[in-house]
Amino acid sequence: MKILVLTTTLFLIITSCFNVKTDNSNNNPPRWQTITAQEARLIMETSDNFILLDVRTESEFQEMRISIAILIPDYEIKDRAETELPDKNVIILVYCRSGRRSASAAAELARLGYTNVFDFGGIINWPYGTVSNN
Repeated sequence: MKILVLTTTLFLIITSCFNVKTDNSNNNPPRWQTITAQEARLIMETSDNFILLDVRTESEFQEMRISIAILIPDYEIKDRAETELPDKNVIILVYCRSGRRSASAAAELARLGYTNVFDFGGIINWPYGTVSNN
């Protein structure tokens, strides 16, 4: 019963009141959405099929990150995404330090054909646990 409630809640979050970003230049449907840290955390708690993507620099990543994140700096998304993120339908949760680079990276992932991209902004607004190599 608990799983059904969590799954239903996740579905409602994913399909409801997101700040949807669109590219209407070619009448393309929206492919990435802005969500809150809380919504990202709920997806992480209720789904086994997602990628947590940190788009900051290597030094920022080593200093502090969300424990299960993988790193592809925003300026390398175009060159590395298709090799390192082969499933274009998997849920991708994107973050950076403050939200600027994650928005840019989410838009680039959408341009590359990824269909379930969620930008939850910056780690500075992440109220949950982090890890570091320091």
